[in-house]
Formats: sequence, structure tokens, C-alpha cells
Amino acid sequence: MPAIIESPTALLDNVGLQLGPTDWLTIEQDRIDRFADATGDHQWIHVDPGRAATGPFGAPIAHGYLTLSLASNFLPELIEVQNLSMGINYGVNKARFPSPVLVNARIRARGEVMQVDDLGEGAVQAVTRVVIEIEGEDKPAAVIETVSRYIS
Repeated sequence: MPAIIESPTALLDNVGLQLGPTDWLTIEQDRIDRFADATGDHQWIHVDPGRAATGPFGAPIAHGYLTLSLASNFLPELIEVQNLSMGINYGVNKARFPSPVLVNARIRARGEVMQVDDLGEGAVQAVTRVVIEIEGEDKPAAVIETVSRYIS
């Protein structure tokens, strides 16, 4: 269940709010292949299971940018800001990929509202740290500081 925030400006009172975890998501080869097709990144460590089996990870791995893009999948599971006209992905301050996501691994996210700035007229900008965990692993797949704008 996401944390429910009643309005964009109510986020101002929620700096430090811990979010999640989300449900688990399995990263299957088909998702990796479709991401490769969408981005043109067909490097063998992602899309050639036979060659990847003999490579450094022993199996295909998800693209780092695929893992990063899944923050958009996880954010609505972490937080729901109500009474707004729109929410905008404004950018990313920082992204790191400490551990690869092997094909068929399960990932989920946790988060923290790190900073919220009042933009005036009912709009705010929030920085949320999203940590994407890999089931059974100590190191996360990704740590992302995502920037969102919420407009009343």
C-alpha cells in the first residue's frame, strides 16, 4: 500500500517519510529483450543467454537503465499524492547501480522523501530516494534520487 498524501502541499510536512516496500517484480528475459529493442542496446550480456551464461555474471543481466526506469513503476506503489492536476517526472539527481539484476531475479523498492520545496501556487518539487532491492542480495540493484513535481 502506498503512503497516501492528501495534497501536493501536504508533502511539505512529510520529509523523512519512509516508503514501502513494494511488491516483488520478476525481471524476465522478455522484459530485458523489449527494453533492448526500445533503446537499441543489444549488448550480449543482456540479450544473448547462451553467451551470457559463460560471461562474468553467469546469466543475462538487466540493463542499468531498465532498472532505473522501473522507478516509475515503483513510485505509485510507494506514494500516492492526491488532489492534484498532474505529477511530472522532473529528473534524477543521482543514480547508482551497485549490483546487477540477473534474469529472473525479483526486485522491489523502498523509498524516503528526502526533500520537498514549495514552488508556489499549490505546486511542490519532491526528491525521493528510491532503493531497488534484489531478493536475497545484500547490495541493492539501484539507488536513485528521483525528482518529481506535483501540481494542484
